[in-house]
Amino acid sequence: MTSLALFSLLCSISVLTLTDSSLSGITTAAPPTASKCNLLNSFQPGFFVQGDYVIGGIFPLHFNLKKPDLNGTYRPPPIDCNGHRLYPRAFRWAQTMRLAVEEINQNPVLLPNHTLGYNIYDSCGYPLTGQRAVLSMLNGVSEENSSVCTNASSLLAVIGAAGSAQSIVLSRILQPFRIPMISYASSCTCLSDRQKYPTFFRVIPSDYYQVKAIARMLVHFNWTWVGLLRGDNDYGLFAAKGLLKELQETKVCVAYQEMIPLPYTHQGGLRIMKVMRSSTAKVVVVFANEGEMTTFLRDYITQNITGIQWVGSDAFISVSAFSEREYYPYLGGTIGFGIKKGHISRLGDFLQTVNPNRYPDNVLVHELWESLYGCSPFPSSVTQMPPCSGQETLLEHNSAYMNTSSPRITYNVYKAVYAIAHSLHNLLLCQPGRGPFQNKSCAKSNNIHPWQEVNFQIAGEEVDFDAKGDSVPYYDIVNWQRGSEGNTEFIDVGLFDGTKAVGEELLIQEDRIMWAGHQSEIEMEVPVSVCSASCLPGFRKAVRRGEPICCFDCVPCDSGKISNQTNSVDCTICPEDFWSNNDRTACISKKVEYLTFDSLGIALTVMSVVGACFTLAVCGVFFCHRHTAIVRVNNSELSFFILFALTLCFLCCLLFIGKPTYWSCMLRHTAFSITFSLCISCILGKTLVVLAAFTATRPGHNIMKWLGPNQQRTIISSCTMVQVVICAAWLIDVPPFPSRNTQYERSKIILECSVGSSLAFWCVLGYIGLQACLCFVLAFLARKLPGNFNEAKFITFSMLIFCAVWLAFIPAYISSPGNYADAVESFAILASSFGLLFCLFASKSYIILLKPEKNTKQHLMGKEKK
Repeated sequence: MTSLALFSLLCSISVLTLTDSSLSGITTAAPPTASKCNLLNSFQPGFFVQGDYVIGGIFPLHFNLKKPDLNGTYRPPPIDCNGHRLYPRAFRWAQTMRLAVEEINQNPVLLPNHTLGYNIYDSCGYPLTGQRAVLSMLNGVSEENSSVCTNASSLLAVIGAAGSAQSIVLSRILQPFRIPMISYASSCTCLSDRQKYPTFFRVIPSDYYQVKAIARMLVHFNWTWVGLLRGDNDYGLFAAKGLLKELQETKVCVAYQEMIPLPYTHQGGLRIMKVMRSSTAKVVVVFANEGEMTTFLRDYITQNITGIQWVGSDAFISVSAFSEREYYPYLGGTIGFGIKKGHISRLGDFLQTVNPNRYPDNVLVHELWESLYGCSPFPSSVTQMPPCSGQETLLEHNSAYMNTSSPRITYNVYKAVYAIAHSLHNLLLCQPGRGPFQNKSCAKSNNIHPWQEVNFQIAGEEVDFDAKGDSVPYYDIVNWQRGSEGNTEFIDVGLFDGTKAVGEELLIQEDRIMWAGHQSEIEMEVPVSVCSASCLPGFRKAVRRGEPICCFDCVPCDSGKISNQTNSVDCTICPEDFWSNNDRTACISKKVEYLTFDSLGIALTVMSVVGACFTLAVCGVFFCHRHTAIVRVNNSELSFFILFALTLCFLCCLLFIGKPTYWSCMLRHTAFSITFSLCISCILGKTLVVLAAFTATRPGHNIMKWLGPNQQRTIISSCTMVQVVICAAWLIDVPPFPSRNTQYERSKIILECSVGSSLAFWCVLGYIGLQACLCFVLAFLARKLPGNFNEAKFITFSMLIFCAVWLAFIPAYISSPGNYADAVESFAILASSFGLLFCLFASKSYIILLKPEKNTKQHLMGKEKK
């Protein structure tokens, strides 16, 4: 419970106006100092009853006002609210106020020995008329020809008004007199400002909660593209502002915001309907009252606009006038928030007591009959209606007046009267020392302060107010469904309880909802109202330039990124070892690639084994014919060394096939570099021997003594040892190691052997190249030496092929990733090995196997007889 200023205001009214014996110590206001108070016009109430305390009631019994010409040059005419027929729904509200006062006066516990009276006025749904009604209440004079106003107003409080715009005006008029006003239907958030409206209270929740409820509903049903229709008044203005502010924290956008013109014009209505028809928004939120919507909907029906899902506020959602058959094809499925309904046990019986026979002089009762039955109970030349038969019975007429099945605003009127009665009751029972004012005094001074808590129960419901004068935020969720007779029935399908925690306020029974467009049975399919279709997983939203965030394009995620949710704002980058699938909806493990025993690996393996077998076969041939001239002349020991080194070179390729490991990476480059260095060193030794052998035949040259077998072994081992030292330093400093290359092709992980030290790697290759170049130069110098079998020529060709292969290898190796780099290096090893094998041994093997007659020393030296 919270403190409330309502009682203190009632106290101030008692200070200024009440003369009851129980408050005899209260001083009354001094009469005005003016000598005369001329009453220039009167505004008679529709219903009035005398009592100890008078409550004013203001209801929109008509919706149209015939505006008088107020130019100030003559006496203003009386208020004329008879431009249209009586509004039966508001007439029911007025009768509910009368019923509540009657019940209170008959209650022996509540306000004992005191009676309440009432003055009920018609506001015509217009602030100006409501203002004149309040002034008439304050005058307290009913005789038109009274010349002097000498008595203070006996008005205790005012029940009203229906519209927020009217309540703003009336509250400001009542504020200087400290007369509280309790509204039954004014929900504008602006009225919660206690600085501007300290005397205003209401039994309807503030729109502050209603816009929250509507925003929650829009988010709940994923309606992200909606239209907004409001009335041209403070209620519509503040409600629309509140909703827009609430939607800023959501993903809901407003496609358009239109205002029903006041006064309504046909052209203005058609312009709004054109916007609604052309917009892709299929959900329209309405903040407008019955009077504004009635004229608008007449034109809306003629335009035959369907497929709109209406979301109504409390001022629109429970209007029984829209339950007629003609509205259902266009408004069926409407959903919105209605104020909490209650139960008034005697209401139906009390409403039946209102008839022309009982109130023959009451114009409003006559208009009720004309509105319900289209006849006049007392025909005259003015009404131009047929006379009533006198048999018309309210029980048999299903009208807005007799609709008491689910009273909402009616129940609010009932609660408002009881709130005033309980407040006055507590005031009258105030005991000195327990009062609400300074020093806990009762109403005996002008020093007014907010009083104690308001707390009472009615029909099992606990009624109280918060510090802003608002009631508990509670709404029923109402759905418009087709009734058995083709009319519209208002069905409760959920609730909104603003007292609960955030996220738990909204409770919707979706299986009971009938949506717009489904007129035969309840459908589960929720209408779709979006500016852009949802982006499926695998796509992201790209906002269109210059358009709201709800309008976007769906862009596929880039490779390596995913979105596994609908309407993802951005795509998520996959972890380093993962990649996006084809749909870009999940990260999957990257495919690991290395030179394995697939088609390429098998081809290299076969070539490697075949090369090694050829080399061994040549070695076998040379071994079997080791005593022949061609083997002996070409230094058989060096030939076997070369064949041994070539066999190792062919087998080195096998180290490049398979998953890289720490040991295989170190062996790959070091093994092939040492074996090639050994092979080239042997070839270099053979080149030197060939060159020295032919040079030694010249007089004075005895160079062969420096190139004996031991010297040759020393040259080979020394040249090879240099490469061994380089490889040892490489392995000690920064050895090669297995690595995962994820940069070259991001969708794969390429397992490769990193060289560790690029300098060491190129030093190894450079040393082999240096040996090959030196060997090529020496062999080139000896290419023209005499003899039928010049070994220097074959060495020259072999070194030429070797250098060409490895020069082509360098750019190919640098531009190839992972397993392809390994394949390029393996191919270079095989190509150079095959080149050396065929250039150095193919011709010799040919002579040994196929031309044995040429396998003589004389033939080789070119000295055979012809």
